[in-house]
Amino acid sequence: MSTTEVPPAAAHDGGHGPDHVWSVDEHLDDILGAVRPLEPIELQLPDAQGCVLVEDVTVPVALPPFDNSSMDGYAVRVADVADASTEFPAVLTVIGDVAAGSGGADALTVGPGEAARIMTGAPLPPGAQAVVPVEWTDGGSGGGPATAFRAAGANPEDSTGEVRVHRPAKDRAHVRAAGSDVKAGDTALEAGTVLGPPQIGLLAAIGRATVLVRPRPRVVVMSTGSELVQPGEQLAAGQIYDSNSFALTAAARAAGAIAYRVGAVTDDADELRATIEDQLVRADLLVTTGGVSVGAYDVVKEALSSVADEDEPGSGVDFRKLAMQPGKPQGFGSIGPDHTPLLALPGNPVSSYVSFELFVRPVIRALMGLADVHRTTVRATLAADGPLGSPAGRRQFLRGTYDAAAGTVTPVGGSGSHLIAALAHADSLLVVPEDTTEVAPGAEVEVVLLTQ
Repeated sequence: MSTTEVPPAAAHDGGHGPDHVWSVDEHLDDILGAVRPLEPIELQLPDAQGCVLVEDVTVPVALPPFDNSSMDGYAVRVADVADASTEFPAVLTVIGDVAAGSGGADALTVGPGEAARIMTGAPLPPGAQAVVPVEWTDGGSGGGPATAFRAAGANPEDSTGEVRVHRPAKDRAHVRAAGSDVKAGDTALEAGTVLGPPQIGLLAAIGRATVLVRPRPRVVVMSTGSELVQPGEQLAAGQIYDSNSFALTAAARAAGAIAYRVGAVTDDADELRATIEDQLVRADLLVTTGGVSVGAYDVVKEALSSVADEDEPGSGVDFRKLAMQPGKPQGFGSIGPDHTPLLALPGNPVSSYVSFELFVRPVIRALMGLADVHRTTVRATLAADGPLGSPAGRRQFLRGTYDAAAGTVTPVGGSGSHLIAALAHADSLLVVPEDTTEVAPGAEVEVVLLTQ
């Protein structure tokens, strides 16, 4: 269930009239001010990957929990091998084997002139001070060290005899000390940590089977438009392939969400409302593309603009004009009994993707409970053949490629909101402020990195 608290559309317009042009920052602040992180839940480790930890995790048992060998070899006393050399090896009596997981280390005590055959990860037996790798010995049978060691290790009954050690070992050599990784009482992971594979591994290593996290948000993405056809189908006259739902579903997953793509909905308001209502059961966030401008077939506005007055009191979607290019028409509000947030994005491919990066991605990160919801921004020098023009009063987002080593950004493609091929080759957004109508080559500009 979503825990966002989105006010009714009538109160959610910030007191602005229908003709008010919102700035990018106003719109984003309004959205983030209404979104609350999802409620924490306890999950099994395999299900917690990608989630955000809610509480500090303390180490209950030191890791490793006991002194153990980092090599296959022999546990010895340092004094017994202090003068060992190839010409004059130290000859030690092998008193037994210590295997990883055997728990039999305490049954052996290494005394003067003695050694215990030991495997990687096995506990260091009492009396032993170091481990000599098998490669430093004759393997215990007077032959090649590895062959003899494996042969003896394969036969537990043949665990005694002699071993010749050809090199001295320092105290604690090849011994992993108890608590050398983390100590009991240490903080293993702090609240706010995103659980990736290494973090999941650490939790398992300290014995945690479950963990308290904020779940990954469930995001439902749908495109609107009777002209849209699914990839793989035959195009008829006037039709295009639906790319937005694929791109935004992938973007939602990359942001950390569990994303569901819904096939394109035709330009029918009743069908769209029915589809959205069907999806509410599995959505913490709804994202639509298309149908938010002022055309005759802008079905998203038609379907949702009156929802606050009908089935779900207290919910609704406010449609706005933003001072940005691309992405001027936007919608934001909530729908359904749980007031599930809905962001309505424009339908042009570049407009929808830029809008996702600016508004939807931060919402996903906020639902996850992350402190920093924004992409990394840097300053870079514009590398272009000529000046870039930008409309007065609008913040423009151009596609670019960023060269970190050179500190430059190069525009890719033009400013058209349909140029999806250029978007596919971009790794950043080049930002031109509202009060700037031209940027000369060599000027410093703000760059939003799409990969960080």
